[in-house]
Amino acid sequence: MGDSLHLSAADLAALAFFLVAWVLHTYASDGKLVSRVSLSNAMNAQREAWMRNMAEREVRIVDTAIMSGLQQGTAFFASSSLIALGGCFALLGASDRVLTVLADLPFGALASREAFQTKVFGLVLILAFAFFKFGWAYRLFNYCTILIGAVPTPHGAASRNPVTDAAVWRATRMNVLAGKHFNSGLRAVFFSIGYLGWFVDPMVFVLSTLLLLAVLVRRQFFSAARQAVIGQPPGPGKN
Repeated sequence: MGDSLHLSAADLAALAFFLVAWVLHTYASDGKLVSRVSLSNAMNAQREAWMRNMAEREVRIVDTAIMSGLQQGTAFFASSSLIALGGCFALLGASDRVLTVLADLPFGALASREAFQTKVFGLVLILAFAFFKFGWAYRLFNYCTILIGAVPTPHGAASRNPVTDAAVWRATRMNVLAGKHFNSGLRAVFFSIGYLGWFVDPMVFVLSTLLLLAVLVRRQFFSAARQAVIGQPPGPGKN
């Protein structure tokens, strides 16, 4: 297989390491490998709290404004992925010049034109995956807006009935799913940065993947942002 793709054994080993790191991080972030709560899962709990509070409001302007912001952010990343895809095809047209630049780098390894183009196609796949994830997330956020509108307007203490609870559950589930696909697209964009190390050398590819993985693990499991979501406020007189 490596011969048909014009890749060396070191290239294939580095690619396998990259894919394994991506899959393991995805499962860990979803809470399927470790018991420690990730930032993404902590935010899912806040999404549920948001939908419950939304059901108690008669005027939901703030909720639609939040949804609009989520959609705009998703659309931005989807557009950025398309622009990056265009850049990849430009790379294919300038393969010889890029290979000359890479060969002059301190850690640059000599690579054939075919191997370089194979790597570019791999980057195209990653960015295409990110685009489809962002596109689907945008659509799910749109559906979530509709489901928010379908939640019955509260009237007194008796407003929390099975019909309202079911409508809140649907809106919550759609919001969580939209966030999950958005996070998958964002993760693909992040890992595409680590993928760039492959254009220099397989060992640089492994190192860039490790560095990226360390940053993502810290942000998901040990960051100040995670502590802000799941932590408790200080008591009286404490900072």
